[in-house]
Amino acid sequence: MEQQEGALREEKNSLGSIRISEEVVSIIAGLAATRVPGVAGMSGGVVGGLTEKLGRKNLTKGVKVEVGEKEAAVDLYIVVDFGTRIPEVAANIQDAVKQSIEKMTGLVVVEVNVNVQGVAFAQETEVEENRVK
Repeated sequence: MEQQEGALREEKNSLGSIRISEEVVSIIAGLAATRVPGVAGMSGGVVGGLTEKLGRKNLTKGVKVEVGEKEAAVDLYIVVDFGTRIPEVAANIQDAVKQSIEKMTGLVVVEVNVNVQGVAFAQETEVEENRVK
């Protein structure tokens, strides 16, 4: 059977084969990252530049995954809440993403790179919402 493009891992057993696509790993990483306290949203990265708040529409936004047969590397582009300790938030993201991917896919995560693209100011958002009544 031919392996589909975008499929990163394929296991065969007596009943057939199991394929996990790169998009699945990206979704797992994005969801794990957005659940960490202090993360305001995901950024489109250097090229995209636009920030998407935690609207769960596109969980792969701000996530780049490189996957081999048994290992994976993840790059995340995030926006943090103002007032949070960035190194602490980034370390929590690394732990959460690594654990989630390894637990759900069986891949070994060799690196999780966190790129902070911006800071979200909660006061500005609240003021803008009050103006538009």
